[in-house]
This record gives sequence, C-alpha cells and structure tokens, in this order.
Amino acid sequence: MRTHHAPRPRLLALFGATLLLATMAAWQATGTAAAANVRLTRVASGLDSPVYFTSARDGTGRMFIVEQTGRIKILAGGSVLPTPFLDVSSEISHGSEQGLLGLAFHPRFKTNGLFFVNFTRANGDTVVNRYRVSSTNPNIALRSSAYRIITIGQPYDNHNGGTLQFGPDGYLYIGMGDGGSAGDPGNRAQNLSSLLGKMLRIDINGSTAKHHYRIPSSNPYVGRAGRNEIWSRGLRNPWKFSFDRVTGTLWIGDVGQGRYEEIDRSGGTSPGRGLNYGWRVLEGRHCFKPASGCSRSGKVVPVVEYSHSQGCSVTGGYAYRGSAVPALAGRYVFADYCSGRIWSIPRNPSGATASKSLVLDTSFNISSFGESASNELYVVDHGGAIYRFDRP
Repeated sequence: MRTHHAPRPRLLALFGATLLLATMAAWQATGTAAAANVRLTRVASGLDSPVYFTSARDGTGRMFIVEQTGRIKILAGGSVLPTPFLDVSSEISHGSEQGLLGLAFHPRFKTNGLFFVNFTRANGDTVVNRYRVSSTNPNIALRSSAYRIITIGQPYDNHNGGTLQFGPDGYLYIGMGDGGSAGDPGNRAQNLSSLLGKMLRIDINGSTAKHHYRIPSSNPYVGRAGRNEIWSRGLRNPWKFSFDRVTGTLWIGDVGQGRYEEIDRSGGTSPGRGLNYGWRVLEGRHCFKPASGCSRSGKVVPVVEYSHSQGCSVTGGYAYRGSAVPALAGRYVFADYCSGRIWSIPRNPSGATASKSLVLDTSFNISSFGESASNELYVVDHGGAIYRFDRP
C-alpha cells in the first residue's frame, strides 16, 4: 500500500499509523457494505497519486482526474486518455503534502473554457492559476494560458488545504490549511491578518488594481479588521469541502492534530460566513491550546468528530444526490485516509451533532471523493484507482 506523497497534515509514522495501514491492507479492496447497500465498481486504475475526481458539467460526460504529481487526466468512454489535459509537473513542489491539489471548472466552462487549479509551486507557496482550453481540441488545456489569480506564502510543507469549489453564489472558495508544522505555532488559523487556516471567497470574474480578482462586498471582513478575502477561520487543514447540490449546505472535512478528526457543517443563505471553526483553541470539540479551560465562545461545534482509534486523517466528501444508491439519498458521505472506512450521516441531524453510520470498510487510502454531472458518487484511492458507488 502506498503511503508516500500522502495528503494529510502529519506523516503517517506518527501515532503508529504505519501499523494501522498494514492492518487495513488485509481488508477486502472492494469493501463490505454495512449501513448502505453499496458496491464499488472500478472505473480507472494505474494512476499516479490521484487526489481529486470531478466533472466539468459541460454535457460531454468526461471526468477529470487530478494527480498530485502534477497532471490532470481525462476519463472518457471508459478509458483514461493517454495525453494529459494539463501537465504542470515541472512547476510544482513534490513530496509530503505538496503538489497539484485542486481543480474547479468555471460555472460557464461550457462556453468560456476556463478552469482553475491549486498547487504548491517550487518554493512551496500555494498558487491558484486560471487556464483556458484549446479552441481546437477540447481535451487539451493551453498551459501557455496560465494566469495567476493569487499566491499565498507557506511557512512549512504541510497543511496546504488545496480544494477549490465554486459555491452556489458563483464565487470561488479556496480552502487553506494553517501553514503547517504541528499545533499551528504561529496561531495563523485565528489570525485575521493571515490567509492561512481559512476558507477564502473571491470573485474571479474581474480584477482590481491590486488583485487579479475582486472581493465580494458580502464577505464578513470587508470594512472591518481582517483580510477581505476571508470567509471563515479556525481551520487546521480542510482536506476536501463541498456544497450540497440541493440545499447549498457547506461541508468541510478538517484534519485534526493528534486525537480527533472533524466534519463541519453550515447552512443557510450564506453558509459559513464569518464562522470560527475553532482551531487551534479546539481540536474537534476538545480544548487543544490551552489543554483545558479553553473558551468555546463564538466557535462552531463539529457536526461529527471521531478519535484516532478509528483512523487518523479525515477526507471530506459529498451530500449524495445521485440515484444509484437510494439508501444514501441526501446523506453526507466521508471517509478516513488511514483506516479506509467510509461513513455517512444524515443531511439534517436532529441536533447540533450527528452519529455516523458505516457504509464500507476498504483497504484504500481514500484521498478524495468525486461527483459526476448526474451527481453519482466516486471514491479516489491515493494508491492509483477510482471507484464508482453502485447498487450491488
């Protein structure tokens, strides 16, 4: 089982995770259905450290595979095309949690051919670039069309976040980790003058004299102390977030330090606006710094947390809106990278917290989930394969 280039906020050697992974390797690769009646069907293999899988929702049926090592590939007609859609492998930093980490297609991609990627460049800084598809071959992007949207300095090589998503409001959301090391030594996640440890929200349909983007006037720190790009704060390493296709609810998988993993949920007309998810004061629902007697005032309680007896690095997923697996309808599906377990929770728990139900036990290092244009769900094994959720 491959463990290098792992997209988690600490090396697996910590907390005895190497032994944990060896134990999980003995499990059946396709998993065993538990709370939901699910079968996993392999749709792609032979990939190099895949970390994301998505659709451009352009009517072509193509799916796009993000490899951490720097390439975006296309799955079309049941096969991975031999020529990458985009190759930035020569521009990225490699190793640990660095690399090509995120991809988002413009909501009008079908007509404008624009898309955005998130990667760590050679010096380790996070960059978000815009690219354009070739006018003569829709399966090839023009590397020469690269347009830098934003650069964010990174003090360490881990906790890079990396997910990009367009929200229901049409703005681009950027998930940023706290800058790395352990314990957020610079307290960046709570510092409103830093973009690290935050969810950012920008308008990419324009620019200003200072930026290659605009600031939505509804961002919470516009006209107040704090960086205008910040949408919410207090995140350690948001490893995959998504918006519910029906309700617009924002779901975030935030990786913990040494004891607890968490799923954060926010709804309403502006999900997540101005929220403080608690890190480094809290790890999950528990005091971290200080270790006791911490203030929970103004901080969001995770809808789910689990201890490191069940895994060691959460991977956020999606609220399931497909039709292939009725038992999961409306439920949020997520996983743990180390244990390979996949769980689900109700979309609307009865209280502030929810109990998770096991969906599958797998031997995968689950680095991501994916969603097709018809809202069917896929799971990404960092070891090199992608599987679709199907009926048995």
